[in-house]
Amino acid sequence: MPDVSRALQLYARAVEYVGSAGLQQEVAWQRNTDVMSVNEPTFLREAAWVVLCSGFREAVVRRVFDNISLCFCDWESAHAIVDSYPYCYISAQAAFRNKSKLSAIVQIARIVDRLGFCSLKASLISDPISTLGRLPYIGPVTVWHLAKNLGINTQKPDRHLVRISRQFGFSDAEHFCATIAEANDEPIKVIDLVVWRYLADNGARAFV
Repeated sequence: MPDVSRALQLYARAVEYVGSAGLQQEVAWQRNTDVMSVNEPTFLREAAWVVLCSGFREAVVRRVFDNISLCFCDWESAHAIVDSYPYCYISAQAAFRNKSKLSAIVQIARIVDRLGFCSLKASLISDPISTLGRLPYIGPVTVWHLAKNLGINTQKPDRHLVRISRQFGFSDAEHFCATIAEANDEPIKVIDLVVWRYLADNGARAFV
């Protein structure tokens, strides 16, 4: 049986941590994300962010993301990125040397440019996981990360959430986050972010 009491206690600690660390704006951003209002620059930016973060610490990507954004036309449009290739790709290597990830960003821009953002957004709204899962460098875990960042009310089954879910007797991260969300009248995507931030920033101490 899942230990709901411990899960709620951990979430309370996570909320307290987020407040003391001055991260309320990050939580407010996640709470207000809405897939219906996603535009092309937002889509390109969030896709690039998730691609770059895959297998890397978020803090590492955060330090270079502004520079990478400038190289990729500040995500103005997919056509602008495609039109500026290969210069955008080459210049971004000065800030981030993983060529396969930078190449994936270019490939995503090409897909958006070819399909047209309106068509892509319609697919995103009707079938988000399948649509996003077809993008290069977006895998079975990162697809949920990208969906959440684009406003889908879901959680990402990353190692932190999977570990704590199992430790507290939940079947998976979805069950864990949904239980806390219902008890706190919060969207699942907010529960995911708050708990993930607490666990990622505090390491083993968060599990005590």
